[in-house]
Amino acid sequence: MKKNLIKLENICKTFDGETEVLKNINIDIKKNEFFTLLGPSGCGKTTILRIIAGFEEPTSGSVIFDGKIINNVPANKRKVNTVFQKYALFPHLNVFENIAFGLRIQKKDNQYITEKVTEMLKLVGLSGYEKRKPEKLSGGQQQRVAIARALAVEPEVLLLDEPLGALDLKLRKGMQIELKKIQKNLGITFLYVTHDQEEALTMSDTIAVMKEGVVQQFGSPIDIYNEPENAFVANFIGESNIIDGIMVKDKLVKFFGVEFECVDSGFGKNVPVQVVIRPEDLDIVEPSKGKLVGKVKSIVFKGVHYEIIVETKHFDFMIHTTDIAKLDAKVGLTLTPDDIHIMRKELC
Repeated sequence: MKKNLIKLENICKTFDGETEVLKNINIDIKKNEFFTLLGPSGCGKTTILRIIAGFEEPTSGSVIFDGKIINNVPANKRKVNTVFQKYALFPHLNVFENIAFGLRIQKKDNQYITEKVTEMLKLVGLSGYEKRKPEKLSGGQQQRVAIARALAVEPEVLLLDEPLGALDLKLRKGMQIELKKIQKNLGITFLYVTHDQEEALTMSDTIAVMKEGVVQQFGSPIDIYNEPENAFVANFIGESNIIDGIMVKDKLVKFFGVEFECVDSGFGKNVPVQVVIRPEDLDIVEPSKGKLVGKVKSIVFKGVHYEIIVETKHFDFMIHTTDIAKLDAKVGLTLTPDDIHIMRKELC
């Protein structure tokens, strides 16, 4: 079992004495883990990264690194390095010197610098680019130089603050794979900040979903997607159909007057709950074969699937399918017990 490398204990952060941006944050980040803070803009995820980096001080709570409290350790003494969305490469320096910059600050000898820069260039797939200036590089190449520069000084943790945000979609998808490969090859801890759900699901070992300065859920990408703990997580991590229902008993839920077998238990009997059904888990069938019946209200082609809205008496279901249906057609809907997820009903 991997040991904890970074621990945040009861971290709170208030700006201007009144704006509370972090509320009692408790996070454990393991050694060699790809850990992602995921949430909408303004939820506090970048503030957490800056507190770990030493650029911000928590109002209260402890930042613990490898068992030692580092609240008062200055940023340049922490065993972390940061890659920002704006790569901040030095325009007057070529690729080699940009990567070598931190090593020269550390007063490493020339032979070590040459060997380390060569190693980093190979790692990020930029061998042969040593003499190019940043202006001659694509956005993806500039990002790789920024990562190589951050990694050259051998931090124990690499902090990445929305580093792919400036790239176009195709480059971003390619760099997601490259970043995960780099992290696995180096075996160091990555702490990644993003608002992009796909990035988080693609790269992470562990995800912390945040909202308004509070961690809503921790878990693996599969757990976060398949077992959301509340409506915010369910909606933020992909599309969801969220319905009010009654947990009749263990493994049996009722909604819209119909009972469905499910796999959840431990909620009690005849307890109000919320039911989550992912759009890809609903199947369109003939009306006579469906447990629910409705009419096709809209059809939108999304490239890899159709997004179909089926209007029933009680709810408009979103369905993702590769099968086409006819507009205004009467259809049935089916789903299996594994396709139904139960959450405790949120109090308003």
